[in-house]
Amino acid sequence: MPPPRPPRPPAPEPVTFAVAVPNITSYDEGGTPNVAPIPNKPATGIRQDMPPATAPAPSDGQQHHIGLLLPLRSETLGPAAELLRAGFMAAYERDRSGFEVSVIDTGDATSDVLNTFAQAQREQDIVVGPLARSAVTAVVNSDLVTKPTIALNHPDNRDEARLPAKLLVIGLSIEAEARQVAAWAASEQPGASALILSAGAPSQRRISTAFKQEWLRQGGKVDVVELSAVNGYLSDAEMVQLRARLAATPPGLLFAALDADQARQLRVAIGSDLPLYGTSSLNPGAGRGASGPELDGVRLLDLPWQVQRDHPQVMVYPQPPQPNDRRLTADMERLYALGIDAFRVAREVALRPGAPFTLDGVTGRLSVRSDAGQLRFERTEQAASYQNGAVAVWPPANTPPAQ
Repeated sequence: MPPPRPPRPPAPEPVTFAVAVPNITSYDEGGTPNVAPIPNKPATGIRQDMPPATAPAPSDGQQHHIGLLLPLRSETLGPAAELLRAGFMAAYERDRSGFEVSVIDTGDATSDVLNTFAQAQREQDIVVGPLARSAVTAVVNSDLVTKPTIALNHPDNRDEARLPAKLLVIGLSIEAEARQVAAWAASEQPGASALILSAGAPSQRRISTAFKQEWLRQGGKVDVVELSAVNGYLSDAEMVQLRARLAATPPGLLFAALDADQARQLRVAIGSDLPLYGTSSLNPGAGRGASGPELDGVRLLDLPWQVQRDHPQVMVYPQPPQPNDRRLTADMERLYALGIDAFRVAREVALRPGAPFTLDGVTGRLSVRSDAGQLRFERTEQAASYQNGAVAVWPPANTPPAQ
């Protein structure tokens, strides 16, 4: 009988885009999003043939005032807000001509946020924020939005929420990511059946639900298996049962609503014969495990900031400050990247009022358009795969183009 496994230290809730910082994640409540159609294919790298993404500095000498509204006085959200502020200011320092940024801090109380937001609307040309989901919901339900506003999170019940005309929502959404993975997989495996594997964590169930909804919308067949996990380890007995099931009735592909360590356990148990897809939850970031050949070939989506660090359009921005006692989680680094793109979007909105534009951002390919007077935002994330034990841009550089 093999010796018992040593207990694994408890891991933070995976895939929150702000690990250990509650109430800022972007989770849908279910249902099909009432936004632009999801592209069939994800972005396959920052394009080399594009002109510079940012518009030229204004030539009329006009100074645009941007208010960055963040919960810097919040005990729970303060660290995340500070990291997002650092990313925003890094982008501002690079393209500051014609712009002035005021950092406006708030606490957690909704009344505090709304009062401060109302003052920012009077004093600034553009407001970026709030960050907390509850605060965004309060702003959406108010009548305070009179100037261009870029929310850093999604409101509650985002499918039913009626957004103010001048409000643009650019928050990261793991559900939107899962739906994009489903559309990508359906384009590569047309007509295939999908088996979704989850370990039952709340975020994993949300990822699973979002993928399933989009897969069904694409016309595919899907089944869901929820696996047991103790201290992060998948059940050996369930792995044996799953291997037998896959041998008897193999699906066309697997979708892993798991973390990176669990996906590696899965691959060791069942092999690599079936195509396996996932979200950025499968990428724990540099130096955080999951390296090794077990995950090679697994396809996922993530931000260019995480998988294209050597690209010139990513390298122009400094890396986020690292704590003295530990390395930032990948989710916290994604927040820093969101701060960079938040300034870039705000800059474009100021210089192109009401006009559509696209950016190759560090969080993905970004598109803003006006639909009947309502600003619409879409992010297409970066296609990636595990190659030689590490996450890299997909398809690999030596892959011949599809005919």
